[in-house]
Amino acid sequence: MKPETRNSKRKAASPATSKPEVRIGYGFDSHEFRAGIPLRIGGVALAHDRGLGGHSDGDVLLHAITDALLGAIAAPDIGALFPPSDAKWKGADSVIFLREALKRVRNAGYGVANLDASLILAAPKVGPHAAEIRKHVAELLGVDHDCVGLKAKTPEGLNLENAALAHVVVLLEKVPRGRKKR
Repeated sequence: MKPETRNSKRKAASPATSKPEVRIGYGFDSHEFRAGIPLRIGGVALAHDRGLGGHSDGDVLLHAITDALLGAIAAPDIGALFPPSDAKWKGADSVIFLREALKRVRNAGYGVANLDASLILAAPKVGPHAAEIRKHVAELLGVDHDCVGLKAKTPEGLNLENAALAHVVVLLEKVPRGRKKR
């Protein structure tokens, strides 16, 4: 006889109760620095001589957050929902992508519990802007600022001086029916 596992118990449950209480999503994105483009990270404009190239505004952090949210609910990724081959997304504000992901999360019956992000870039230094970025991301997600972690690392020895990378983990929690999560 097979031992009972958490998943085997879930399979026996009714469809209305079969969703897990929490879900975890992981997102990653990277963009190359290019001259003549404004730099936006986490929806915040940062003074720098180059910005991040991409089909949209190149906001590496919001892109990774969007993919983490979508991944947590097993939805299509950012590239499938907003394909770079579609001209309407050229230069688009990445907040549009994040809001669509949040809408899908809510429709799936979940809300954001917390998020942790790591940015990897040589310049500009993120430290002086970290509190503003955390606050803006928290506002976009509808969570308290202490539910958004943000770390910045330099790419020492990785030969990534001309790129920015973002890694994001998000925890979603099931929202009881009739109650809206922010």
